[in-house]
Amino acid sequence: MNSTIKPGKVKKGILKSRLSYVLHDKMAVITFVLLLLKSTFFVNIVESSGSSKLKVNVLNLVYSYSHILFLLLFLSFAFLMNKRARLWFFVIFNILFSVLLIGDLWYYRGFKSFMSLYLFSEVKNLNNLSDSIISMFRPVDIIFVVDLLPVIILALFLNKAYKYKEKARGVFTVLFAFSFGCILFLHLIFDYNGTNYDGPMMFKTQFIPFSTMRFLSPLGYHVYDSFMYVSDHIPYSLSEKDEAEIKKWFEIKNENLPDNQYKGIFSGQNLVVIQVESLENFVVGQKYDNQEITPNLNKLLKNSLYFSNFYEQVNNGNSADADLMINASIYPARRGGTFFRFPANNYITLPELLKEKGYATKALHSDYGYYWNVETALSHFGFDEFKDINSFDHRDTFGMGLTDESFFRQVGSMAENQNSPFYYFMVTSTSHTPFEMPEKFKNLKLPSDFDKTYMGGYFQSVSYTDKQIGAFIDGLDTSGVLDNTTIVIYGDHCGVHKYFGDTVAKIQPQESWWNNDKRIPFIIYHKGMEGKELKVQGGEIDVLPTLAYTLGIDSSKYNNSALGRNLLNTNRDFALLADGTIKGKENLSSEVLQSIQASFDISDKLLRTDYFSK
Repeated sequence: MNSTIKPGKVKKGILKSRLSYVLHDKMAVITFVLLLLKSTFFVNIVESSGSSKLKVNVLNLVYSYSHILFLLLFLSFAFLMNKRARLWFFVIFNILFSVLLIGDLWYYRGFKSFMSLYLFSEVKNLNNLSDSIISMFRPVDIIFVVDLLPVIILALFLNKAYKYKEKARGVFTVLFAFSFGCILFLHLIFDYNGTNYDGPMMFKTQFIPFSTMRFLSPLGYHVYDSFMYVSDHIPYSLSEKDEAEIKKWFEIKNENLPDNQYKGIFSGQNLVVIQVESLENFVVGQKYDNQEITPNLNKLLKNSLYFSNFYEQVNNGNSADADLMINASIYPARRGGTFFRFPANNYITLPELLKEKGYATKALHSDYGYYWNVETALSHFGFDEFKDINSFDHRDTFGMGLTDESFFRQVGSMAENQNSPFYYFMVTSTSHTPFEMPEKFKNLKLPSDFDKTYMGGYFQSVSYTDKQIGAFIDGLDTSGVLDNTTIVIYGDHCGVHKYFGDTVAKIQPQESWWNNDKRIPFIIYHKGMEGKELKVQGGEIDVLPTLAYTLGIDSSKYNNSALGRNLLNTNRDFALLADGTIKGKENLSSEVLQSIQASFDISDKLLRTDYFSK
């Protein structure tokens, strides 16, 4: 019998015939090849410096089987369509796939993670962020759309030929069964190898989202992420084993050391915590063109406890994760924004601990309270009052919210009329990416070419905020409030290196001190105190227990709720970063190291069960 297959006719029961049918479908073959190339390119671009170059890594090619299988799985559905519907399915799928890859790239450049269904609940964060989003574009992104116009033209040319295509259920069955069966087989091979297995994994959440993406491919990653999204919304309760693990984890975390000279040194003092947008550590104490970038912070160090090896630990919630860690000392969720997923959770928080000591407490955001659902979440933190941009005189705005000048001036006036003791948690916004400051905000005289770079813009941004911090503290000093106030300053997360590390690396000449390594400053200032640099490694998770110790709060009130440790009284020198990296792990015992590695899992269980509401 003639083996040629007529259009729309699939010879049943013959695998070779069905394969031949697919190969004779020009748009099917072209689409598969294009999407496989894009999928492979994507993984290699993500792994490159700044996720901005096409640099092929042979190791990524080893995992190309997952790209092939998931593409076949999705494209198989085209053969359930007939005539021109199949043709335009291929075209539309190509367009949507390209949009997905570009969206993932832009999101990864900003947050070191990929888009998720959780983002649908977070779209209100996009308000006033158009410049920041566009700044994530890189020329290499064009590779994902350069084929679209030719493909559309080809589809128009083939439109008449597809008029006679009929549904090919047999082809769908073969492609779907083959790809799904192989994926299931690989899942069983890779994901069920015991606790000591250290090879490739497929359907498992890993510390570094890129590792999951590499093993699963872009399509596979989003299939898995969607499954986990549904799974995360299923009510979860702790088993006896979970309860025992949590109890054991806190026992190992708590060092139970004798008190030292820092215990209660700020008891009864007002506390002002300033969370500075995008403030990195490398600018502190440095000059460019013989100009101090942060002269006011530098001056404060003479009377501060300055933690110079302090790291950002924010995850998908970005700045809001800093709000969470500073006030509740719990790690942010591994997937999605914590304040969106668990907005009504209760914790043992810094404002609640201070209210027990008679403090008035206020959370003060210079931007909108709906960003990252912060207002809703912080309402469960025990603050007496939450104020966002709408609660201030907001005639003077820039970017995402109030100018830092207006924000600090208004909070300063508030503090002068506030009965002591009080706790103000302040969050700035002017120094937000893309670091493009109006001329009137610029304090540094930089060479014009350098001033136009992201690094130059970043220097101008933090210099502006530094000036406003200086004016704020001077105002508190003049009014007499500063004499009885401890001021804490830190960055919510990194800035120019976080978003534009690839472009910074191209600036010439390079300065050796530009290296930042995900560090943010953590400064505890008190007027007249003798300054000291502390080189112990830590992160945002450690702020609550550290401040609580200096404020004379009994450690029994937070030792079994705070996941961080007191950096002023510890024998452990480490920091756990959001990607699972443990700085200083070589100095830890195996028991402590294993406990730290379990921290994210412990934290997720606490979050999912609203553990501290009990």
